[in-house]
Amino acid sequence: MRKTALLAAAFSTLALPAFAADLPGKGITVKPIQSTISEETFQTLLVSRALEKLGYTVDEPSEVDYNVGYTSLAAGDATFTAVNWQPLHDDMYKAAGGDAKFDRQGTYVQGAAQGYLIDKKTAEKYHITRIDQLKDPELAKLFDSNNDGKADLTGCTPGWGCEAVINHQIKAYGLSNTVEHNQGNYSAMIADTISRFKEGKPILYYTWTPYWVSDKLVPGRDVVWLQVPFSAMPGEQKALDTKLPNGANYGFPVNSMHIVANKAWAEKNPAAAKLFAEMKLPLADINAQNARMQQGQSSEADINAHVNGWIKAHQAQFDGWIHDALAAAK
Repeated sequence: MRKTALLAAAFSTLALPAFAADLPGKGITVKPIQSTISEETFQTLLVSRALEKLGYTVDEPSEVDYNVGYTSLAAGDATFTAVNWQPLHDDMYKAAGGDAKFDRQGTYVQGAAQGYLIDKKTAEKYHITRIDQLKDPELAKLFDSNNDGKADLTGCTPGWGCEAVINHQIKAYGLSNTVEHNQGNYSAMIADTISRFKEGKPILYYTWTPYWVSDKLVPGRDVVWLQVPFSAMPGEQKALDTKLPNGANYGFPVNSMHIVANKAWAEKNPAAAKLFAEMKLPLADINAQNARMQQGQSSEADINAHVNGWIKAHQAQFDGWIHDALAAAK
């Protein structure tokens, strides 16, 4: 989708300072990496824009599965990702080398939630508030879309990390006999789920924020979040208590997102490392941009325009990041 030439043209609208020859990134090429979720492009390109201001030559983002992304970063084949989820990606992060291989400072995005939802109409009619109620075969059959007697859960694409949590929880909550975790292309599966909702049929699905789904299926209006009976997380997350301060438990801890770079590269590029540590992006801004993509503004030019618009609206903050990064280089 993204083309280097178009990116270069977009970057040129954000002119470099007169002393560009002295910028810390001069002569250095950066290789961003993200997953195949196109909605991650906005937050990735925002980092790329800032790096360009520091003089770096930034390639278009490469799209790979998360596992491959962390391995590539650890090996130095890629430079940074702006979509490290913590703690969701902790197992992948650790397996690829952890803090010995990666530079991870600061928090780019806060308050990312995820969990299970069903349509509000069915929730209210059958008094369903927790996912473990679907141990009841009669309740589970309400969400059966392929007539196999099990509830069909629109789940997670393999390799994202969420699929391991969902599979672990299905076993932990005794749902193996009544709930089928459908894994595959999430975009295609959730589109089918939304179509079922529009037809008035019961739906059961997993989703996360920031993402556009909750603008289409609005929690509280169209759908409701389901709670879980107790915390149950796999691997590196097994000791986490997912219960919120108000006592509610939706099965997943609130995640944060971080910019992660190859550690050796970051140590040689203190300006970029400082930038990665300081950048912050409100979750609501990602949601708003993702919603615009779903409304048809999803072309390469559209996304570039969204990034440029965000920078213009937050120019003082953006310039502050650049100032601090330049100071770190000295």
